[in-house]
Amino acid sequence: MERVSYVERGVKKLEHFNMQIYAGEIMGLIPVNAHGKNALLELLQNNLPLYDGYIYYSGELVNSWRDSSRKSNRVSIIQAQNRLVNGMTVADNIFVLRQGFRQHVLQMSVLKKQLLPFMQDVGMDISAEARVENLSSFERVVVELLKAVVMGYRLIVLDEISIVVSEKEMQKLFAIMRRYTGQGFSFLYISSHFEEILPLCDRTGFLCNGRLQKVVQETDMNRKYLEECLQGYDRNVWGYPENGHIRPAGEKIFLKAALSDGKKQKKYSFFVREGECLTIQAQDDQILQACVRFLTGEESRIMMDCRKRKISTDKEIAVVSQQPTFTMIFPEMSYMDNLCMGLARRMPDVFGGRKIKASIRREYAPILGEEVFESPVEALSERQKYQLVYTRIILQKPRVAFLIQPFMGADMPHRRFIWEMLEMLLDKGIALVLLSVNPLDTWLVAQRTLKLSGEGIVEEAGELEEHKNSYLFMKRNQDGSQKGENHNDVGEGGI
Repeated sequence: MERVSYVERGVKKLEHFNMQIYAGEIMGLIPVNAHGKNALLELLQNNLPLYDGYIYYSGELVNSWRDSSRKSNRVSIIQAQNRLVNGMTVADNIFVLRQGFRQHVLQMSVLKKQLLPFMQDVGMDISAEARVENLSSFERVVVELLKAVVMGYRLIVLDEISIVVSEKEMQKLFAIMRRYTGQGFSFLYISSHFEEILPLCDRTGFLCNGRLQKVVQETDMNRKYLEECLQGYDRNVWGYPENGHIRPAGEKIFLKAALSDGKKQKKYSFFVREGECLTIQAQDDQILQACVRFLTGEESRIMMDCRKRKISTDKEIAVVSQQPTFTMIFPEMSYMDNLCMGLARRMPDVFGGRKIKASIRREYAPILGEEVFESPVEALSERQKYQLVYTRIILQKPRVAFLIQPFMGADMPHRRFIWEMLEMLLDKGIALVLLSVNPLDTWLVAQRTLKLSGEGIVEEAGELEEHKNSYLFMKRNQDGSQKGENHNDVGEGGI
């Protein structure tokens, strides 16, 4: 991509964007903010009209400001939301649902033979006849990757997939990617976490405000250098401040729940203290989805301090779903009514109480801004929507709040803001239980971590630093030593 500028509805999404990805390379991309990321992914796949610049694929000019073919490029984009067709088999998705497939009679035995060498090549044992809806998230990612390889897509983009793929599975995926780079395939790996980028990528770029602000070369690929590239950016995004906020331990809250994976039920029990942040790290996506179904189910019940509670109505329990700015904001309701939804568990008549609403407005207008109360909720900024959701929890005043992947889909500035919102809840004495797959997403606020599997719950030993170290294995090279200790050329090159 050479000097690419792209305008969407009058807004410049990309401006003078330059990026090169070489054959057999894994290029990393860290989105410092989300501006321009979706436009970049769209332009990689589809040749939309450009305001300026040129785009080449395999040495051929495919798009320019002079002429846009509007054709698709042979680029695959794999995200947490899988693009496979449910109700069909793995073999159907890989071989049948592609351009150029002209067989009118499908022979599963033939498709199985065609799939076998690909599975052996990546060391996987996924049945060709398996329905894709029954696969784990990791298996679906592998199937999408194999589909791209079979279709001859030389560039494969993986966008923030670690939110649904476990730590051990990520290492398997890294090995598969390296195997295919040896065959000339290229990858663009997008992640907000240095710990994923470092051991995997040959080079890394920083996307900020629609520009590729800096590209870090292979010899400089180490955490210290990457952090120095972000000079001027709030370092608290990357870890705890030096003087961490230490809260006194509150009263223990004992919880017990029965989760079902569709085949059997298993009971789990744990405790969390008031004002404590606890991470429950699901060991795979199936466990995660079982937890999500349980927490969001209309009739789900949990034992809390020896009392059975209905999660959807209990005033002492709150649930924040994943991507709450989409799932917990109701456009048909006013800002005030959206804000009071949690409070309604304590005061059922709040929606008709003008005095109560006036009191809430007087108290929170200096914090939220007077203008938001007059705005339709769909017109709010992303930051204002997050503030609405978390202020709703404060008004409800639960003892325990369950948060499902709270950082999912958030860019770095919004991650920092969400962290501040969580700290605010903790300061109110609310116990937080964060449900996640990737420990890197929650180490900023978590004080303890429980690993959840089909076999039970195990508490993580040691400090949170162990979560970081689990990803900080040495970057591969011939002599086994870590690369890039020379930081003298950082200069004014920070973002």
